[in-house]
Amino acid sequence: MLTRKEIELREERELATYAMKSKDSRGRKYPEEEHPFRSIYQRDRDRIIHSTAFRRLEYKTQVFVNHEGDYYRTRLTHTIEVSQIARIIARALNLNEDLAEAIALAHDLGHTPFGHSGEDALKKLMEGHGGFEHNLHGLRVVDILEQKYPNFPGLNLSWELKESIAKHSTPYNHKSNQTEYNTNEKPLLEAQIVDLADSIAYDNHDLDDGLKAGIITDNDLQTMELWCETQKKVRQIYIIHDNDIIIAQTIKTLIDTEVTDLLENTTSIIKREGIKTVNDVKNHPNLIVSFSPALSEQKKKLQNFLFKNVYQHYRVARMSDKAMRFLEELFVAFIKNPKQLPAEYQKWIEKAGLYQGVCDYIAGMTDRFAQDEYKKLFYPYERV
Repeated sequence: MLTRKEIELREERELATYAMKSKDSRGRKYPEEEHPFRSIYQRDRDRIIHSTAFRRLEYKTQVFVNHEGDYYRTRLTHTIEVSQIARIIARALNLNEDLAEAIALAHDLGHTPFGHSGEDALKKLMEGHGGFEHNLHGLRVVDILEQKYPNFPGLNLSWELKESIAKHSTPYNHKSNQTEYNTNEKPLLEAQIVDLADSIAYDNHDLDDGLKAGIITDNDLQTMELWCETQKKVRQIYIIHDNDIIIAQTIKTLIDTEVTDLLENTTSIIKREGIKTVNDVKNHPNLIVSFSPALSEQKKKLQNFLFKNVYQHYRVARMSDKAMRFLEELFVAFIKNPKQLPAEYQKWIEKAGLYQGVCDYIAGMTDRFAQDEYKKLFYPYERV
């Protein structure tokens, strides 16, 4: 029988010296007796999986809204892909796989319905009222909004996991003004892994979804060096006549190429910079987990291609604009007459304030629920 103490001893014995060990955690805000058979980070992971916010990710937009088709990624399937990639990288680098998995599963809990357009809408609507940023809202979700325990609010997650949510960063994030966590210190390696696993996942699944939607074609991608090089590798290994399989294998190989490059480059940096401890990671002037300069440049070109040809495509632009109108009109209606809110949120705004309470309600919605609420408020013959 493997106990928590034995898990901690195994981590101490087997993980890299710069990995974040469970026994070294700063613990939880509200003291609890830890579980006899799970480490603190394993317990964090399980609390996230069983949270309401995690389940709602199934019906929150990644790029394509849910009713566009069942094939396209949602926030939940994206999160699962990020978790899978992060676990592989953490295991290969001999880091804390449980912590990396928990960070990955939590990294999008603060997202609104309708993807980044939803966040842009709430950011604009909350100007002068505390603002909105999805990482900070993710902290609000796990610290306050989840109500599952009798002795404390939120999920009472470990300090390291919450710090990692606060410091999560991709090119699509707005910078936050979080002051609880030292912004001069770099994130843990396990958190840095998740940031780049996120990048690998959305590059490749947005390619896949864009191709499946017919927004881009394989011919369009022939101008991209990284795509062409990867597809050439596939054709050298396999004799394939089905173009769908060629594309699927190209995306699979592209993920493998990016992960391999990241592992090799990061290992080289760790050795070159003499990284020995968690403090070395935090106090290093630069992020340690990174792609090689050559692949970084190729990825940047690919992301620019996706931005121009997928995220700014007229079909995606229409979805985004429609989503922003949905949320703006819902927000204004609830601010003008908060008695239209469900009873529990009418009580909540007494504690959180009108604007923050309405923001919490809308940010927690799934795409489908937001659409239903819109109909109930604005369609005369819709049942309320």
